[in-house]
Amino acid sequence: MQLEDRMKNLDEAPGSETVRLNHSSERENLSETSHNKSLLLAEPWKPCRRTRAIVKEWLMKLISCLGTVCGMEWYAYAALGILTAILSFLMDLSVTKLLTAHQWLYVKLEGNSLLQFFCWTLYPACLCAVASSFSHNICPFSTGSGIPEVRTMLAGIEMPHYLSLTNMFTKFLGLICTLAAGSTVFLGKVGPFVHLSTMVGVYLSNLCTLVQAKNKEKAAGEILVVASAVGVASCFGAPISGVLFSVEVMSSHFALRHYCPCFFSAVCGALTFRLFSVWSGDGETLRALFKTNFPTTLPFYPLEILLFAFLGLLCGAVSCCYLFCHRWILQFTKTNPMFNKMLTTEKALYSGMVVFFLASLTFPHSVGQYMASKHTMKQLLTSLLDSRQWSSHSHNASVQPLLEWSSPGSAVHLSLTVFLLMKMWMLVLACTLPLPAGYVMPVFVYGAALGRLLGEGVAYVSATGLTSGQQWGSINPGGYALAGAAAFSGAVTHTLSPALLALELTGEFSHAVPIFLATLLANAVARSGHRPSFYDALSISKRLPHLPSLMKACPQLLSTPVGQVLGEKSVQLQKAAVPMEVQHAVNTSTETQIPVVDSHDSQVLLGFVLRSELLMFLRHCKTEVLEKHLDEVCRIYPNSVLLSPHNTVQEAHSILSFIGHQTLFVADRGRLIGLITWPEMKRIIEDLAREM
Repeated sequence: MQLEDRMKNLDEAPGSETVRLNHSSERENLSETSHNKSLLLAEPWKPCRRTRAIVKEWLMKLISCLGTVCGMEWYAYAALGILTAILSFLMDLSVTKLLTAHQWLYVKLEGNSLLQFFCWTLYPACLCAVASSFSHNICPFSTGSGIPEVRTMLAGIEMPHYLSLTNMFTKFLGLICTLAAGSTVFLGKVGPFVHLSTMVGVYLSNLCTLVQAKNKEKAAGEILVVASAVGVASCFGAPISGVLFSVEVMSSHFALRHYCPCFFSAVCGALTFRLFSVWSGDGETLRALFKTNFPTTLPFYPLEILLFAFLGLLCGAVSCCYLFCHRWILQFTKTNPMFNKMLTTEKALYSGMVVFFLASLTFPHSVGQYMASKHTMKQLLTSLLDSRQWSSHSHNASVQPLLEWSSPGSAVHLSLTVFLLMKMWMLVLACTLPLPAGYVMPVFVYGAALGRLLGEGVAYVSATGLTSGQQWGSINPGGYALAGAAAFSGAVTHTLSPALLALELTGEFSHAVPIFLATLLANAVARSGHRPSFYDALSISKRLPHLPSLMKACPQLLSTPVGQVLGEKSVQLQKAAVPMEVQHAVNTSTETQIPVVDSHDSQVLLGFVLRSELLMFLRHCKTEVLEKHLDEVCRIYPNSVLLSPHNTVQEAHSILSFIGHQTLFVADRGRLIGLITWPEMKRIIEDLAREM
């Protein structure tokens, strides 16, 4: 008997002795620790049960100690920033190695133009073909930026396929291949990295939910908002612009409670990213990502404010042209049969052909010599932010930026003009590639080139003494490039966060006023006429159920009444419902709140009853002989928010966003018409998008 008792004890769940000793205290406190132990220790089928029980018991003690300092979610926010920064650093390191290998091979083939041409074109073409094929075969949801999908999820729509572990793995490797193609493809990493950050955040949120008894849906919504800020902060080490990006681009309703977690996690990510840069030898201390040498005694003349304002208007006008071309190419690839077929079945072939074509145009021995094609994206931006006047140093070829931006017999202005004209349509074409790619950094560099061209023009005019008899000897073209980068990227995305990003990247806060002025004016021009932004156009093209984007494409959606788009009538109960009717409602409905009416004939809405109470009601009826009605056992809760069928879809969407995952009931003069939940709202928006 003793042997059998010992065997029985061994077969029990690990840690059960500890649970029995503390049983009385657990019943009194109903603490989270007992909940955690039941989740983590009740695994009798796994090996080394006693050892696992000891380890898990110590883990629970550690979690309890950490919980006394602050909530477990704050540790998750810190881990999110650190892990995202590590991923960003590893990606930059891998891309640098691949770009260095490409440049080394190109230099080794010096003297043979044909082999150099094939090296220049086939290397990025093969990398992009691999990225497209990899994404298409493993996880098709990994292509593109990912920001439109994250915005849709932040609006309350569930899209679990875009947050899977497979998607994170595929997007990370595919993005490395895309960035390793260099400035030939002219794509960045900000958008995909925001998507990667959200995927990391969701897994950390699930871990916190397992350790800590917390509402899973609420925690997942909070971590998505925080992860959006961390994605930008970990790319550039810019926490303030990362948080502002999360407010402007990602969240249609930014709750104030997310403010501190966003900053905390973004600072952790930015600090980790910059520390890794120092440890890798890229810098001696924590400083701005791009080194500039703008003059501090006189950053700009007062009258130059007018020129910065003109630059903002110019960037706004050019952004309207770019956004129009982008919308047109998205529509063309969907309506043209050949492009549609290739983008559906032959993604790798399409990517390889397009990148080979783009690389042929940027070949340094052809048009590429006027486009600084040998520079990487970071080198392009660094050279454009140079404070020296290239036009005054055109006779001195030893000036570093001029080695790439000026070709024999041509002026710097010609190279900048060719760069702007060519990169406009090349970037539009590159946006159709079915691979993981970001689009913020390319427009940031393009805006810097636009500002640099204006700055060089102003410097040339001032050097010739044509400025009303007064010569400005210290014009800084780099300041115009910085303002142009912020203004153009802000106009394309309809945001102001690029202005803060420009300041954080360079540390040149002396140009804060002209940069914000140019960005505001560029936004004013780009937003005129209710034109959709870059990310709005992507959401519309993909027909994502993101209502703010759809309303920009179809303003009449603002006046669409809810009663016009409601689906079939939902399951309802009358207050005198019998157990058979309640059982039918529980079996046919999955909602947590089921409406209760006075009677099926009157349809007068009284309130709602919780599904959990209905299940208790059914169990209660099974134990008693007498049959009772619903209102005699269950509590009928009043409706805090009630919609009219004349309320618009936008109003219903806004209320759902504010109150979370509750159910909205629609009633006309007190009579129940239907209900709206997030799945129902998703169906309504998808139907509206399909009709556009």
